[in-house]
Amino acid sequence: MAKDYYEILGVAKTATPEEIKKAYRKLAVKYHPDKNPGDKSAEEKFKEVSQAYEVLSDAGKRAQYDQFGHEAYTSSGGHGPGGGYSGADPFDIFSQVFGGGGGGFNFEDLFGGGGHSRRRQSPNGAVDGADLRYDMEINFEDAVYGADRKIVIPRLVGCDACNGSGCEPGSGRKTCPKCGGSGQVAMSQGFFSIRQACPTCRGTGQIVEKPCKKCRGEGRVRVEKTLQIHIPPGVDTGSRLRVAGEGESGVRGGRNGDLYVVIHVRAHEIFHREGNDVICELPVSYSVATLGGVVEVPTVSGVAKMKVPAGTQTGTILRMRGKGMPALRGGVRGDMHVRIFVEVPAGLNREQQQLLEQFEASLKADKNYPLKSEFLNKAKRFMT
Repeated sequence: MAKDYYEILGVAKTATPEEIKKAYRKLAVKYHPDKNPGDKSAEEKFKEVSQAYEVLSDAGKRAQYDQFGHEAYTSSGGHGPGGGYSGADPFDIFSQVFGGGGGGFNFEDLFGGGGHSRRRQSPNGAVDGADLRYDMEINFEDAVYGADRKIVIPRLVGCDACNGSGCEPGSGRKTCPKCGGSGQVAMSQGFFSIRQACPTCRGTGQIVEKPCKKCRGEGRVRVEKTLQIHIPPGVDTGSRLRVAGEGESGVRGGRNGDLYVVIHVRAHEIFHREGNDVICELPVSYSVATLGGVVEVPTVSGVAKMKVPAGTQTGTILRMRGKGMPALRGGVRGDMHVRIFVEVPAGLNREQQQLLEQFEASLKADKNYPLKSEFLNKAKRFMT
């Protein structure tokens, strides 16, 4: 089982955002690779606390995590938006928390100097595109049988005018005059010195001579793309469908991000779902509940016949095996739970009323109404 994010940071589930940030800062400095060179266990711990902080510091992701736990983003087989870890670089998270804006960050005084994170080794290296999230609302029937839906996604893609370079044809890039091509600038804060991403070149070490008119030097433009999404049978609210490579385009050869479609199933007027089981409340006539009989029951896979035992009371639950929801990843199908509701006949004419009175007069309280008799005996004992 995955370790709880609150336990990783050593905070309570009621912790405030300030307490979460304070806990992260302490642990991130303790386990930072620059402070623990060559220590693989410290590096893994650094990644772990960064992952926990990324989720718990975001109000939306934290709410999803509190509701669904790790299942909120393992149900689709990968990490990403929709309540979970988006795969952000732990060094970027560290930089943002401690005041930096880019990937290169060095607390020389704090770490004793000489430390160089992997992000700083290649300021002009490839940057992966961001993952995207799309919330899709579907009918209950779509969750049962599956469906195909078309969606329109706005996203950043490589600019076709400059082939993603950000430069006008015939021009190129030159060394950033502010940072001298290092991609970093030094800044003093209190008792230690901080090196952070250069604001002029945004940490790349280079600037565009003549920005592309179409993308304005970004190398990417925002477009809308239509995608067809297959919804498999068995999805539920909170299920996430991962569409690889359909997120935003990467920069400088970085891979595309992924698209995560988060499912929200509308409530149904007859069926209520609990896991893969389906619950339905079925009204039956007074005579069928009394004498027993076979009734037709609507299920998610069609109408089925069910035997109602004689003497069935309101609230009795009868189970129909294998008549529930299909399992999302194969396996045993859920069951159908039918809650009986005995409907008292209304609108009786005079003849029907007389027949019912004659029938009632023929009954014996202790034999024909055992529940009523038991209740009256309990009440009598209480009163005495």
